Amino acid sequence: MGIAAGPGRRTAAQAGFRIRARSTGQAVNGPSRTPSSSATSDAHTVGPENYPRSRWGLLAERNFRLLWVGETVSKLGSSITTVALPLVAVVKLDAGSFVVGLLTAAVWVPWVAVGLPVGVWVGRLPRRAVMLSCNLVSLSAFASVPLVDWLGALTTTHLLLTGLVAGTASVFFTTAFQVYLPELVGQDDLVEGNAKLQGGAAAAQVAGPGVAGLIAQWFGAVLGLLADAVTFLVSTITLLMMRGRREAPPRSASAPASLRGDVVEGLKFIARDPYLRTLTSFGATANFALAGYQSILVPFLIREVGVQPGTVGALAAAGALGGILGAVVATPVARRFGSARGALVSQIIAAPCGLLLPMTTNGASLALFVFGSVVLVTGATVCNVIFGSFRQKYTPPELLSRVVATSMFVNHGTIPLGALLGGLLGSAIGLRPTMWIMTGLLVLAGAMVLASPLRRHRELPAREAAA
Repeated sequence: MGIAAGPGRRTAAQAGFRIRARSTGQAVNGPSRTPSSSATSDAHTVGPENYPRSRWGLLAERNFRLLWVGETVSKLGSSITTVALPLVAVVKLDAGSFVVGLLTAAVWVPWVAVGLPVGVWVGRLPRRAVMLSCNLVSLSAFASVPLVDWLGALTTTHLLLTGLVAGTASVFFTTAFQVYLPELVGQDDLVEGNAKLQGGAAAAQVAGPGVAGLIAQWFGAVLGLLADAVTFLVSTITLLMMRGRREAPPRSASAPASLRGDVVEGLKFIARDPYLRTLTSFGATANFALAGYQSILVPFLIREVGVQPGTVGALAAAGALGGILGAVVATPVARRFGSARGALVSQIIAAPCGLLLPMTTNGASLALFVFGSVVLVTGATVCNVIFGSFRQKYTPPELLSRVVATSMFVNHGTIPLGALLGGLLGSAIGLRPTMWIMTGLLVLAGAMVLASPLRRHRELPAREAAA
């Protein structure tokens, strides 16, 4: 469903430079109340019985291992870019804060501009081919920056176009990836698969900024973007090395439906379904609040709390560790409490811990910030894994690409709004009061889940695939 994950690196959707072509929401007969049910035809999925059962779980299966390696390396490149791209703008082009803000907007604009129709287009195309094409487009975009710089022709316009191109590729790739994963691992292994992918992304987030700093110091910021281009190449190679894939055929482009009609059908599916409607609303609200406080986090820590700039990075890394912890515990939590109750428990524990952040002062109370960040990001990651897996299982395959794109369109659309409001409130009423408002909104977002139909179930419901 795409919940942003606090002061650490972005997971599903976090304000910042999220330039990836990767991977960090009709009522058809009504939802079944059974705890598990296949949402794709066995003719098109590799069932979990085909995986060797070992202590490594899905990582013992060659195709998933290749996918995991490619995506983890990709996320490392993405994390490098979060530092390298603004450094290129500032160091090479002497850009101001407004230009840096435009670069951030360039990455997110494609989600708002083409997010909804992409869900339709991906449903009509082979998913793996879409992912490979997006990798190559993004590789070319990022590799062009050091090439143009070497020619002495690098401009702000070129950086903005790079962000737009890579951001658009990210919309296509992310949608296709969310549809491709259930076809690869099977329904019963979705929680484990999503958890391992989230864990790899979180580990890459911890390492990425440090690697970017070393590259910038030793070789220059521009080569950081070249390193990101190389990670796209690695991701492409791992996708090509996968064998024995049985991908579900895309929906026929000759089907009697218009683009607008298909987009509306995806919107109606979410709007009419009490579960997807709740999770999409929760994700949008949570992302709004998280983006709001993240937009003022650095000035809050420096000006209000009084920490040194170097300490800010260490505090942010603490939140990123929560992403790793959340990925580790997501599967055991879902098994121990059930998927629905596990998500509710994670919200009950995690959301109030966000209120520790505005309580932070210098000295020993920095522990409040570290503890609050780790628990908050852990809870967000657990929800990302459980809710994302639920959406993949619950949605009929022919609608999944549209439901994914629509959910992300809504969830991502609130991020720039939250960041803007956070900045405006920070200037108008002060940084600490704004932190209280935004973290309080996080608690209210968690209450939306507690008040939803999910509270009546141990397991999230499953829906049989439409014939």
